[in-house]
This record gives sequence, structure tokens and C-alpha cells, in this order.
Amino acid sequence: MAEEIEWWEFDSAEELIDAVVGDVSFIIESALDARGQALVAFPGGNTPKPILEKLAAAPLRWKSVTIIPTDDRLVPVSDPLSNVAMLAKIFLPKGARVLPLNSEAADYKLAGSAANARLQDLHWPPDLVWLGMGGDGHTASIFPGPDLGEALNPAKGVHAIGVRPDPLPPEAPVDRVTLTLPAITSARTTMIVINGADKQQVLEQAIEEGAKSAYPVGRVIDALTVPVDIYCLNG
Repeated sequence: MAEEIEWWEFDSAEELIDAVVGDVSFIIESALDARGQALVAFPGGNTPKPILEKLAAAPLRWKSVTIIPTDDRLVPVSDPLSNVAMLAKIFLPKGARVLPLNSEAADYKLAGSAANARLQDLHWPPDLVWLGMGGDGHTASIFPGPDLGEALNPAKGVHAIGVRPDPLPPEAPVDRVTLTLPAITSARTTMIVINGADKQQVLEQAIEEGAKSAYPVGRVIDALTVPVDIYCLNG
């Protein structure tokens, strides 16, 4: 189980955005002060977008920050489903380095190998892995399905793999690449941001079930060895 789980609940989106922006800014600034550079993994999707947009306005030394997606859909960068396209649009103008996980590989397994090779060149571990969670309890692109075991327990040193969710989510029925569980748990800090009472209920159940949870997020949190902050918008 995570060393410590801290819940932060908010009644307004503005309060949640300000809290997350403040905390992420502090993590990045601390990394820059300590090591002269920062490596962070950010999620895609609708919930983090307004937070990321406000974060980009923070007066940080963005030129020394490398941003990777926690996961991505295997789609062209012109596709609205592309997480790296959203991150690039927000942070490239600030001078940050935004590194994609997706590629033109022939299939999702090869795409995962290509993503893993790209990540080997970075200064590991990440200073922050910021996770979201789907209503089905997946986090990053660690979904139920045939690739779940490999995502949770990959070969040693593997930071990213290709995955095919089963069933494919109707809102984005495509293959993915994702950070593996060891990559996520290696981070110096972790946080989860969710929206709504339904997701809060799923997350609470997943945490209670821990390593035996049918929800991938429960397995991930159980494996964490650093404190995790959970930010939740009520309603």
C-alpha cells in the first residue's frame, strides 16, 4: 500500500485547479533547484486540460523541463484523441521539451518497444507522475485485458509497453502505449486527479481492495512506496 494517501476534496473546479497548479509548480521548481532539470509525466483527457493550461502560465524555467504523457492513444498527432498533441500545444510555446510515446510502428507491441527505447535516454526517475482514472478504474492506459499482466509486471527496466484494452473503450477504441507499473512507482512524487462522486467511489473501493483489486488503479496505488495526493472535485 502507498506509504500515505492524502485526499483533497474541492467543491469548485477553480479551487481544484489552483491547488493542483500550486503543488505541481512546487514539485517542478524543487526538481529544478535540486538537479537543474525536471522530468514529469502528465495525463491527457478533459479533466487535466484546464489545469495544464493554467500550469503553463506559471513562471517556471520551462526550458529545463521534459514532459512525457503517462500514456497515449496510437493515433496520428492530428487526431483529437492524441495526448501528446494536447501537451505539445500547451507547453511547447513555453519552451518545454515534450516527448511523445506514440509512433508510426506497425502494431501496438512494436509501438511500445519504440516508446520504451525513447524513454531510456531520459534522466530517470520522473520527478512527478500525475495520474487520472477512468470510470472503469483504469489509470494511465493500464486497462483490464490481455496486456494487464505485462503492464503491471514487465521485464526489468521496461518503462513503457503497448497495450490493447479489452474491451476497447467506446470513446476511444484504439490501441495504446503506457508507462508500466514500475515506471510509475519509481517516481519521486505521485498524484491522482479525479472528477465526481462516481469516480471517487470507484477509487475508494480500489484502494480498499489493494493488490487484489479488479480495478488497475487499486493495484497501482498498492505498489506505490511514496505518498500519493488525491485531488477530487465533488459533485
